[in-house]
Amino acid sequence: MPPKAFPYYKQPDQMDCGPTCLRMIAKHYGKNFSLQRLREICGLNKEGVSLLGISEAAEKIGFRTTGATVSFESLTGLEYPLILHWRQNHFVVLYCIKKKYYHVADPGKGLLTYTESEFLQNWGTKNNGENEGIVLTLAPTPEFYLHEGDKEQKLGLAYLFGYLRNYRQLILQLFIGLGVGSLLQLILPFLTQSLVDTGINTRNLNFIYIILIAQSMLFLGRMSVEFIRSWILLHISTRINISILTDFIIKLMKLPMGYFDTKMTGDIMQRMNDQGRIQSFLTGSTLNVVFSMFNLVIFAVVLTWYNTTIFFIFLVSSVLYALWVIFFLKRRRVLDFKRFDISSKNQSSIVQLVNGMQEIKLNNCEQQKRWEWERIQAGLFRFSIKSLSLGQIQQAGTFFINEGKNIIITFIVAKAVIDGQLTLGGMMAVQYIVGQLNSPIEQMLGFLQQFQDAKISLERLNEIHGMDDEEPVDKTFMKELPTDRTIALKNISFTYPGAGNEPVLSGISLSIPHGKTTAIVGMSGSGKTTVLKLLLRFYEPQKGEIKVGSVYLNQIGYRFWRGECGIVMQDGFIFSDTIARNIAVKDEHPEAARLQHAIKVANVGEFIEGLPLGLNTKIGAEGNGISQGQRQRILIARAVYKDPEYIFFDEATNALDAINEKVIMENMDTFFKGRTVVVIAHRLSTVKNADNIIVLDKGKIIEQGTHSELTRLKGEYYMLVKNQLELSA
Repeated sequence: MPPKAFPYYKQPDQMDCGPTCLRMIAKHYGKNFSLQRLREICGLNKEGVSLLGISEAAEKIGFRTTGATVSFESLTGLEYPLILHWRQNHFVVLYCIKKKYYHVADPGKGLLTYTESEFLQNWGTKNNGENEGIVLTLAPTPEFYLHEGDKEQKLGLAYLFGYLRNYRQLILQLFIGLGVGSLLQLILPFLTQSLVDTGINTRNLNFIYIILIAQSMLFLGRMSVEFIRSWILLHISTRINISILTDFIIKLMKLPMGYFDTKMTGDIMQRMNDQGRIQSFLTGSTLNVVFSMFNLVIFAVVLTWYNTTIFFIFLVSSVLYALWVIFFLKRRRVLDFKRFDISSKNQSSIVQLVNGMQEIKLNNCEQQKRWEWERIQAGLFRFSIKSLSLGQIQQAGTFFINEGKNIIITFIVAKAVIDGQLTLGGMMAVQYIVGQLNSPIEQMLGFLQQFQDAKISLERLNEIHGMDDEEPVDKTFMKELPTDRTIALKNISFTYPGAGNEPVLSGISLSIPHGKTTAIVGMSGSGKTTVLKLLLRFYEPQKGEIKVGSVYLNQIGYRFWRGECGIVMQDGFIFSDTIARNIAVKDEHPEAARLQHAIKVANVGEFIEGLPLGLNTKIGAEGNGISQGQRQRILIARAVYKDPEYIFFDEATNALDAINEKVIMENMDTFFKGRTVVVIAHRLSTVKNADNIIVLDKGKIIEQGTHSELTRLKGEYYMLVKNQLELSA
């Protein structure tokens, strides 16, 4: 098999190497699977994916797999392509061995060829004097060919140029300005020739004055056109940039909750930074290259009219110049993906340093965390060296071609003047024209590079836009609750993404009656919060069903359902905004009566009244610091303000002191009436008045009943209560 015949895909994110390897092998055997589908079945999480995860995913789509540690000598006897565990932290595809050269598809770098020693440095480890490493062999079964592949949904240039449609009139004005500017530039070489040949040669000072005045007027005209063009371009580019980012954020907000559990913050932020390259390509490069093409054609015709030989020299050198730049595009692409990965890690590292500064100082790990950051900076420095080296080599070649062309043309025109074939003014005009032709050529080649950058950014954008929305447009969801609003879970099982993970919930069935309070208790890691996340549709259960009355929960719209739920999570987020806007997060202008009611129920009034600006006090990362107890009370007020049908509390009072908790629970008892409430808590005071208490242990229900019934049983719940009573005693 020729090495370059192997299909290649680039991994969009640093954790996607495993699913991308599987995607390449599936494509090699004739089936296309989307990366998102493979991510889901691989069990991708923030740590990436394991070899077991890739193996299980491969078997789900019809491969027969074998994972093993094999010796280097036995590698040649295996069936290709296969997946290798590379450098202990990466996965690549070995698709061919020919004449002791190892052909590898690296989803992070491209199709690469290694010598035997280079290959062993990356794959093998020494064991008892033998080189060996980890491989995963894959062979398609008949079932593989029965699977339906996925259609590749790609955003093309038509999608990008769609952003320009709304600005047709402004773009027309730009082109008129560009055309006028080009025509004004076209007059200049003829004026220069007239100045020398007629004005200087005939010593006619008045004629020289006229030419200089004409040149000054042309200069002012060009400058005015350029000023207007710059303002129009700023207007278009700013609006397009906002549109692209807005569409990206809209799409992000439509994605399922599970997406954000598997994505690093830096990856998302770096994608947002990438949109600037698309905007720059659309509004800068694309419009400028049209202008450059116009100039190129006009000045090329004029140069041909002056001297055909010079035009052909210019044409040949420009082709060489273009080929030299194109030669480097592939290496620039590889470097760009490295830049994205390193910049993404850098973004995540900085966010972590800033947000985790308190923990860093409390645990005296300043040096370790600084070293981690410095290692990333070292990687950025190495990348900068490679980038600079590539740029310098490219620049040296272009400089040699360009300057060589200019020297040859200068010699030819000078000789033409000496031979009487060209006037001195004509020589100056030719030099001016060549200078004007150089600029369009450079702009067009710059356009090629920016087109490549925009295309890479578009691929990353496509990875987000290609994902299914939480609520697909072609699917209809219910927008009202059934009459019977009891929630029933039947045989629910759930395991978090990641191969080899133990089930968090195993076949649980329970009823959450409408208008009643249900408490869920248990040891840490028993699955309490997972039940809540399934009820809030962060995830879908892998087995079993959840119903609201007679209606399946997945038939109800996500936004509508969450609109009916008041939620206080143990890691709830406080925005950098006023207290009023943090409580009434959905309302631009909070309702005063509802706001005061929420503040009263959450017993947060005294704290707010003690602040100089009251409800208008800014809190969060950029505002006043608040205690954990105050934070929880604001989150409770947020849930109360929503006036929901269902209320879900996950350790909502664990940071409160006993007095505040007592007042809030008394207030909540009144607020809970007629609403369906699910409370997850460890504290006896929070759960003892619940209508039904469910005790979870290792993902299974082991007890349920009222407080008095469960204490009489003297089982797990009794032990939890007993420990708390002993502590309080």
